[in-house]
Amino acid sequence: MDKSRYIINTPSGQQVDLTHAHIIRSNNLYPFGQHNYAIYETPEGVFVKGLNSGEREIMLTHFELMEEADARNYSHPYFRTDN
Repeated sequence: MDKSRYIINTPSGQQVDLTHAHIIRSNNLYPFGQHNYAIYETPEGVFVKGLNSGEREIMLTHFELMEEADARNYSHPYFRTDN
């Protein structure tokens, strides 16, 4: 049995287990940057948005909880631009 877990912390200090979460939508294009995001739904019905603060080598650097309607209708404001 795989014991790997994907646990994130929100700014409020809450921990959320994303190990078995479903990704509703995402953008994981490399090189990473502000265009990267992922919207997760956990089996318990918790919605989490993962964002990138501008890190090139880490896809998601910040996580926050969302309401279901916001998660399902999320439109990311950043797009990848090639140099």
